[in-house]
Amino acid sequence: MKESDLYLPLKGFLENEGYRVKGEVQKCDVVAVRAPETPLVVELKLTLNLDVLLQAVERLAVADRVYIGVPKSYKALSKKRKRVVKLLRMLGLGLLVIDPAPPGRVEVLLDPGPYQPRPSKRKRQRLLNEFERREGDPNLGGTATRKGIMTSYRQRALAIARFLEASGPTRAALVAKQLQDPKVRDIMYRNVYGWFERRGKGVYGLSPRGKAELPAWQKPENRHDET
Repeated sequence: MKESDLYLPLKGFLENEGYRVKGEVQKCDVVAVRAPETPLVVELKLTLNLDVLLQAVERLAVADRVYIGVPKSYKALSKKRKRVVKLLRMLGLGLLVIDPAPPGRVEVLLDPGPYQPRPSKRKRQRLLNEFERREGDPNLGGTATRKGIMTSYRQRALAIARFLEASGPTRAALVAKQLQDPKVRDIMYRNVYGWFERRGKGVYGLSPRGKAELPAWQKPENRHDET
C-alpha cells in the first residue's frame, strides 16, 4: 500500500462534506477548502511516528484544522488507540482512519481542537505521597531493573523482612512497635511479594521465597541524592 492509495477515498469523503479538495499543495498532502472556513489539511501516512507528528504540528501554521490520515489496516492503532487519540488531542491534531478498499470509507476518530487537560487531584496526591514516603533516592531515573522499582511500599516490606530474618518469627504487633510502622500487620497479611508466612495467630516469619530473595536486596539501597 502507498500513501497515495488513501487519497481518493479521502477526497470523496471531503467532497461529500462540501469541500473542494486538492492534493500536494505547498507540501501539504491534502488541502480542503469550504467557504467561509479556514483551510483543512490532512497528512496521509501509513504509520504514526515522531516525524509525522512534527510534520502535522508544523501544518498548524497554515491551517486551524490539521488531521493525520492512516489506513484502517494500521495494527498499532488498534492496540494503542486511546493513547494515540490522547496524544493527538494534546497536540491539537485530528485523526482519520481510511479504508481504501472499494467503495472507500473514512472514519473520524478525532477532530482537532484546543486541548484542555483535566488534572487528577487523586493521581497528583498519590505522586506526592510516594515521593515523600520514599526514603532517599534509590532508583536511577529511566532505569527499571528486573528486580523491580524500589517503592516506599517495598522499602517497608524489606524493613519487615530484615527484622524477621534477624529475630525469627515474631508477633506482628511487636514488629510494628519496633519498626514504628502501624501498617506492618497489613503488609505481612497482604504479602504482595510472597516474603512472609503466618506461623501462628498474629505471628509471622520469612517464607522460603523471602529467604531466597532477600539477599538480592540486602545491600543498602543506592542513594543518588547528594549528601
